[in-house]
Amino acid sequence: MNILTVIQARRGSSRLPDKVSLPLAGQPLLVRMVQRVQRATLAGQIVVATTTDAADDALATLCEAHNIDVFRGSPTDLLDRHYQAALAFGPVDAVVKIPSDCPLIDPAVIDRVLGYYIDTAGQFDFVGNLHPATYPDGNDVEVMPLGALATAWREAHRPLEREHTTPFFWENPGHFRLANVAWETGLDYSMSHRFTIDYREDYEFIKAVFDALYPANPAFGLDDILTLLKQRPDIYALNASLAGVNWYRNHLDELKTVAADQTKAI
Repeated sequence: MNILTVIQARRGSSRLPDKVSLPLAGQPLLVRMVQRVQRATLAGQIVVATTTDAADDALATLCEAHNIDVFRGSPTDLLDRHYQAALAFGPVDAVVKIPSDCPLIDPAVIDRVLGYYIDTAGQFDFVGNLHPATYPDGNDVEVMPLGALATAWREAHRPLEREHTTPFFWENPGHFRLANVAWETGLDYSMSHRFTIDYREDYEFIKAVFDALYPANPAFGLDDILTLLKQRPDIYALNASLAGVNWYRNHLDELKTVAADQTKAI
C-alpha cells in the first residue's frame, strides 16, 4: 500500500506567527516534528504541504535544506492542498493528514491508526483518532483512501470543509464508512492535556518537554511525556489553561457531530 503522509504547514499563523520555525532542541519546530513522524514505521512517504504565498518561500527552502519533500498549494483550501499533493506524489493509495502544530506527536500513535486502516483495508473511507478524541490533544492522525479524498474534493463546498480538510468525512457518516481509533488505555485526555501549539504558552510547554526529554532520549513518546508531567507539574501548568481550546468553538452552529463539551472558549 502506497501511503503519503501530509504535514500541512505555513508561517502565517495569526495567534503565534511563524510557530513552525521556533527552535526546539537546536532545530526549527517543523524539522523536529518531521523527525518524529519519520519514526513511524507505516507513515510511507512524508511531505510537507505549504502554501504558494511568498511568505512560505522560506519554509520551502527550510524543507529542501533538510531533505524534506515539499509541496506548495492553496493558502486557504486545505482540502485542495492535500488532494493536489497526493496527485503530485503519486501513485498514492491513501493519504494521512497530520497538522504541523503537533510537534509532540507519538510515532506509535501514527502507527496504531495506520495499522488499523491497513488491517481493515477496503472496509473504511476514513480512519482517524479524533471523533471522538481520547489521546492528548496534538496526536492527530486521519487516513483517507485517495478515492474517498477525491470524492470530498469534488463534493465539499462549505468553507470549513475546505479549510479543515476532513470535516466532510466525519460530518457525513451516512455517506462514508468511518472508523475511530481510541486510546488503548481507555482514558480520555483530549480535553485535559494539550500537546499542540497555537499560543506562546503552548510553545513554552513544548520547549520545556523537549528540553527535559530530548537530550537523553530523542525518541521519547507519549508515556515518557506523561511520566514527566507527573514529576514536573510546573511544566503541565504552562499551558493547562488552554486545554480543550480548539477550532470547533468557532463552528458549533455549523457542526452536526461536535458537541459543546468537545471544545472550550479561550
